[in-house]
Amino acid sequence: MTRLGDPGDERVRGSGDGAEAVALEIADAVESLTNLWALAAQQAALRLSPHQLRALRALESSPGLNLTALAERLETGLPTASRLCDRLAAAGLLERALHPERRREVRLALTPHGRNVLGEIAERRAQALATALAQMGPAERAALHRGMRAFLAAQDGGVPPPAAGSAGSTDVE
Repeated sequence: MTRLGDPGDERVRGSGDGAEAVALEIADAVESLTNLWALAAQQAALRLSPHQLRALRALESSPGLNLTALAERLETGLPTASRLCDRLAAAGLLERALHPERRREVRLALTPHGRNVLGEIAERRAQALATALAQMGPAERAALHRGMRAFLAAQDGGVPPPAAGSAGSTDVE
């Protein structure tokens, strides 16, 4: 991982608060967060590949997808998605069922075990993130919170909603 504040970093030029300099720092933070996220998922009782986890998350958010829709969501081919579903079904994480109205269509859904595994991973990830955030002071967490809200709003083309509490509140715990 690159440390943008290190002496000799060739990428940092000009103002440290310009969009490009901040983008490079955020890229490093995202890489660190991605590593934290992946490590937390791998510490779950059942280890899943990132691809398997994406498939389960897709089925969690859209139960009843068929294989074609899942392949599209994962941006993969049908044979690859089918083999992925075979492995997830063999592990007891998803089940296939015939569509009630279209007999040739198979619907995919998480099993209770699949939902439990996703819940465990989400818990581990939240705990890992909370541990990292606990190392920050309240003002730093509040600034990060405001910054993330502003970033998400900018990405959506909107204005961030007002923070909870008073306009000058800086507590995010």
